[in-house]
Amino acid sequence: MPGFEVIGIEEFEELKHLFDESKILFRHSFDHMRNDIYKVKEFEEAFSDRMKTHHALGVTSGTAALRVALAALDITEGDEVITQSFTFVATVEAIIESRATPVITEIDTTLNMDPFDLEKKITDKTKAIIAVHMLGVPARLDKIKKIADEYRIPLVEDTAWGCGGYYDEIPLGTYGDLGTYSFDFAKTMTTGEGGMIVFKDKNLFEKAAAWHDHGHENNPDLARWEDSRSSSGFNYRMNEMQGAVGLAQLKKLDYVVAEQRKNSNLIKKSISHLPIEMRTVPNNSFETADALVFFVDTNETAQRCRNALLDVGLGTKILPEAITWHFAGTWNHMMELVDRNGEELAKAFPKSLELLNRSVSLPIAINMVEDFEIKIREALASGLQL
Repeated sequence: MPGFEVIGIEEFEELKHLFDESKILFRHSFDHMRNDIYKVKEFEEAFSDRMKTHHALGVTSGTAALRVALAALDITEGDEVITQSFTFVATVEAIIESRATPVITEIDTTLNMDPFDLEKKITDKTKAIIAVHMLGVPARLDKIKKIADEYRIPLVEDTAWGCGGYYDEIPLGTYGDLGTYSFDFAKTMTTGEGGMIVFKDKNLFEKAAAWHDHGHENNPDLARWEDSRSSSGFNYRMNEMQGAVGLAQLKKLDYVVAEQRKNSNLIKKSISHLPIEMRTVPNNSFETADALVFFVDTNETAQRCRNALLDVGLGTKILPEAITWHFAGTWNHMMELVDRNGEELAKAFPKSLELLNRSVSLPIAINMVEDFEIKIREALASGLQL
């Protein structure tokens, strides 16, 4: 959590500049009216520089970023796309909206994709892998990328929670072939809504840029209303106000991640003596510390910990209270999952369910309450019945 805590005069000044000097809120055209102000383009270029990648494309949401990424990869009906059981519904929704079949892997103690189960799920229909960095902890990218490369399958990183993190000193989202980001109001940096896709391959970038804009190729030699096109698409364009806010937020990203990591480490130190098992963070990785997750012995104990935290005005995040939005084993409303795995979805992912049922997730903010680490320690001691 989140960029909204640091929204201030910097975001306002970027918006003021847009309204004072341009007033053009659409990212394209109106060149004679906008005084050479292109906030989305500037944001894309700054984000690409920050992530040390070649191309970046701003879109309307993290969900849209996933959908556009799959379109750029030509994912369609009959294809299979593999992702993990613990994620937000949007990851699987994007696969379904691509008319592909979602294939779900178990998670391991990182609470991210289990590379061993990933390899078991690959078939000749597998056309993409989406690894998710849940709650800011990187997936085991070295193992996952090795498998993807061996089978020549594109790797997409869902970096909705991982913006500002690293794996082997490589920015999350740029380790694979494409990376997607979310800038919704509860993410490390925010534009209210919005998202970004980063690319290594220029061809994929150009396909995505056209597809997210109704097929517009934005040929510089043609007026927009006479523009060339090679395919259909949809409208997932970021607007100039989002781009303006994003420019200001991007400059605060490193500060936000540093503060979250500092507060997370204070909590870790405070509760280190408790009978809990911390979530695994892969070696050589740098988490964003969106949340601090640990395992207890049973779901009953996890619920007691949550209730004890609520009693002192604190709380948990996703685990254990919001699992139904983040565990594929509960998504009986997605017939594509039911058809593939059977009506009792939870039983299809037993390892994941066992881990999630005994997980407790502590939300990390920049501005925590006074003596938060002490309050958390005391509440958890009560929940653990010590």
